[in-house]
Formats: sequence, C-alpha cells, structure tokens
Amino acid sequence: MLTVGLTGGIGAGKSEVSRLFVEHGAVLIDADRIAREVVAPGTPGLAAVVDAFGADVLAADGSLDRPKLGSIVFADADRLAVLNSIVHPLVGARSRELESAADADAVVVHDVPLLAENSLAALYDVVVVVDASPETQLDRLVRLRGMTEQDARARMAAQATREKRREIADIVIDNDVPLEELRRQVRDVWADLVRRAHASHETQE
Repeated sequence: MLTVGLTGGIGAGKSEVSRLFVEHGAVLIDADRIAREVVAPGTPGLAAVVDAFGADVLAADGSLDRPKLGSIVFADADRLAVLNSIVHPLVGARSRELESAADADAVVVHDVPLLAENSLAALYDVVVVVDASPETQLDRLVRLRGMTEQDARARMAAQATREKRREIADIVIDNDVPLEELRRQVRDVWADLVRRAHASHETQE
C-alpha cells in the first residue's frame, strides 16, 4: 500500500485532482467529508462542538450551521484551534479505519486540506500538493463559490502559505493551467504513484 497525502490551498483545485485520481483507481479518503460525518446530528462530535461554541451554531433542523461556525473560527485563531482539537482526532480515527480496509497494493489518497497547517506530512509515504497562484485561488472562490472577496481572503489567510505547502511536497501539480493540461499532469503522477506502490508491496512480501 502507498499512502498519499493530497493537499492544496482553498480554491487551488484539489477536489478536481482527487476526482481524477479516483478515475485512475485511487482509494480516496476525504478528510472534509469525514469531518462532516463526525459532526452529523446525534454524534458525540456535534455534542462537543455545541458544548464549546453554544447552540447558536446549530441550524433549525439540528444540524451544524457550517457557515455560521466558519464565520466564528476563521476570524479567531484560538477558536479555530478549539474546533480542530475536537474534530481532528475523530477524523484521524475514521481515516485509519478506512485505510486499514484497503487492499495491500492500493494507492490510498488522503485528501487533507490542512495537511501543512497541522504538520501531517510525516504520516504519508508521498505528499502531493496542488498549487495555484493566490490570484487564481481568489478568482475561483469569488466566481465559482460565490464568496465575497473579503471572506475569500480571510479563508486564504487562515491557511498555510503557498511556500510552506510547497516545502513539504514530494510532488507538485500546477493548477494554473487548462483542464486538459491538469489531466495530463495527474496521469503522469498517477503512473509514478503506482510504480511506488508496487515497489513498496514487493519489498514487504
């Protein structure tokens, strides 16, 4: 098995790259999706978030009001740290469960938005960073996700710098390019990852 940590700044296009990896045969473990699951209604995770932030962070149906919580934590580093201390251990435990269920020769791609911020690079055999310029990120967040420029800049500022992400990268995928070029890069990276997975599997046998 080869474990891959896939990360990138908000708006860099990491989700598109993870989707392309799945098309090639990757086992995807999506930290964002798991993070939503562990704070779903009725979970201990949601109860812990309400204890920390109050019932105001709940929507009318009892689910987590993610935009409201986001507006609180992305403006306050201490509050963000509190949220992370609740959610990250739960996400980590579930991710390990899913990884242990994968085949011995699988390429397991962990889609981890805050890999650099939380110093998680050592957990993976290979770290792949999807890179885009801040101008590209901002344009995508405003134009495609409907954020205000102020909110988009705040989200970007709350994350690691572009330089810090690139420092931890074993492989960088440039996503300041047309989709066809992105597909070509992912295809080449996938071939490299499969080679590494096979070499690792043979070594362990």
